[in-house]
Amino acid sequence: MRRFKYKVKEKETGKELKGVIQAENEQTAGHLLIDQGYIPLSVTEEGTGLFGGKGHVTAKDRITFTRQLATLIGAGLPLATSLRTVAEQTQSKTMKAIVEEILVSVESGKTLNESFAQYSDVFNGVYLALIKAGETSGTLDIALKRLADQEEKDAAMMSKIKGALVYPAIILVVIIAVLAFMMIMVVPQVKGLYEDMGEELPELTQFLVNISDFFGQFWWLVLLVLAGIVAGLWYAIKKTPAGRKAADSFKIHVPIFGGLFRKLYVSRFARTAEMMLATGVPMLDSVQIAIDATSNVIIEEEYSKSLEIIKGGKALSEALKDRNYMLPLVPQMASIGEESGKIDEMLGKAAQVYENELDEQINAISTMIEPILMVIMAGLIGVVIGGTLLPIYSLVNSVAA
Repeated sequence: MRRFKYKVKEKETGKELKGVIQAENEQTAGHLLIDQGYIPLSVTEEGTGLFGGKGHVTAKDRITFTRQLATLIGAGLPLATSLRTVAEQTQSKTMKAIVEEILVSVESGKTLNESFAQYSDVFNGVYLALIKAGETSGTLDIALKRLADQEEKDAAMMSKIKGALVYPAIILVVIIAVLAFMMIMVVPQVKGLYEDMGEELPELTQFLVNISDFFGQFWWLVLLVLAGIVAGLWYAIKKTPAGRKAADSFKIHVPIFGGLFRKLYVSRFARTAEMMLATGVPMLDSVQIAIDATSNVIIEEEYSKSLEIIKGGKALSEALKDRNYMLPLVPQMASIGEESGKIDEMLGKAAQVYENELDEQINAISTMIEPILMVIMAGLIGVVIGGTLLPIYSLVNSVAA
């Protein structure tokens, strides 16, 4: 299917509207618009130019759209009117185009879930499942509100994790900058001073001189190697299953951050399962979607073993018990929920506990990393100073003597 930008006029009001529609060709697009009660003014294919592709939809764009749509539907506005209103208010051009296409799809008779499913790269499985459940149960506004709340929590948590890494990254940049300055500006001068005096360089100083000479002569090779390593890692992680699996395994086993990531995945699983069950999605489907929502191959493979246990007629708490990478509070709370008939609420409480622990752990890691990096920086700079300034003092003292 190709995409066409259109400009139409409403027959009754004469109001002009713009949007995007999918069709086999330009003529079919025009007929679809006429069938919807519009008078086509122009229909042109989208994306034929150099910059005609779709842009990126950010988490903020999706959250804002979801929240607005939930509010309008909750206020009693028809679905088509709500979508049209949101499209008019959306600031993101890409999101606006997607909402307009969803509107056209809905007006042509498709369900909202089917319309959203055309953009699975923007709306994930959790999103689509909740939309479907909300449509079926007549609680679409509640499902959308839950989606917006959860996406805001996910975005806030990822922002905190990234924020915890910002300071260490700045310190590393400072360390590299200081070392580069010493190696480029100071070490060559020490080398020249010793050559002028006809003295032999100390071993540590000679080692630093060799490094400085290598980088001075082959800096382009170093940059090429680093770029090749970065590009290779990116390709392996993004494009190959083995690379993705290795990266996901590294996340949950790396010292300091491994425990943080495990809690993140467990809380994400529990929170997603809570949303699914509360919206009326069947247990097996809820667990499958919650597993997919973790977005970690290792975790998904391990948690998926619980699906067969559930299919065998056992409870969720039993299926999750003794599962690798599953923290104990989740099956315990699931068991309480199964006894009380409030399993969704209990899973939500388990998720909240781990989300609170994540907040505390992120703050603790930020505090802990600072002195570690300072010690590393002091050690590296100490080595460089020991190999440059101390030999100078030794040389001056020997000359004075």
